[in-house]
Amino acid sequence: MDDTAPRRRLIGLSTKMYFSLQRTREFTNSFLAKLADVPAERLSHIDIFVIPDFISLTTTIAQLESSSVPIWAGAQNCHWEDQGAFTGEVSPSVLRSAGVKLVEVGHAERRRIFGEDDAKIAKKAAAVSRNGMMPLVCIGEETRGDVHVAVDECRVQVDAVMSAVPDEQEVILAYEPVWAIGASQPAGEKHILDVVAGIRELESVRRRTGMTRVLYGGSAGPGLYERLKSGLDGLFLGRFGHDPEQFVRTIQEVAGA
Repeated sequence: MDDTAPRRRLIGLSTKMYFSLQRTREFTNSFLAKLADVPAERLSHIDIFVIPDFISLTTTIAQLESSSVPIWAGAQNCHWEDQGAFTGEVSPSVLRSAGVKLVEVGHAERRRIFGEDDAKIAKKAAAVSRNGMMPLVCIGEETRGDVHVAVDECRVQVDAVMSAVPDEQEVILAYEPVWAIGASQPAGEKHILDVVAGIRELESVRRRTGMTRVLYGGSAGPGLYERLKSGLDGLFLGRFGHDPEQFVRTIQEVAGA
């Protein structure tokens, strides 16, 4: 793929398991009201997504449909099979039929707490893509250190996913250094840009004909994207974005950077 071709910027957030059902409804309503005050033309060149918990998902999708600006609904996880005896799991086929546009897989918490390895994450990414959705794959090194070490750690994660997803399908990579998740400050801008440049140079990424967008997602907040716009396609917000006003403010920063 010609990596000089323009890629639409992308910004969104996950509510993880922080919100009650009522708070998710209130957050979405407040976010939509504040976003409606932003001129649509200013948002015409970016994609926006919201990833709520599973119980809130269909309600959130219905709320997002009222927006004059297209907003994608995402899911926080899925199984790698479309159906079967997998009690408690969520089918990617069902997510697609519900109106989900992208599915997050491979978050550091899923890897650490639930023991998901690269092979399992690759199967999930393939299932997401197979069902006509975009996999948003979280990648990142465990410990703070050298850029080359970070790229090598990410390489294993990226190669596994890219070997499972057809080259022509879009993939979103969310670079989240594990040591920066939940931290008071994100990783240094030079570190982020150097690691992302290394990720883009990976053979498994360069050979693809489908779009590969790269976001930053480790303690991301206002003012950060202006310093990262030369190498990043957008931001994946965590708790900072749980304030609707701050979320919309950061969307405008990404749109206008």
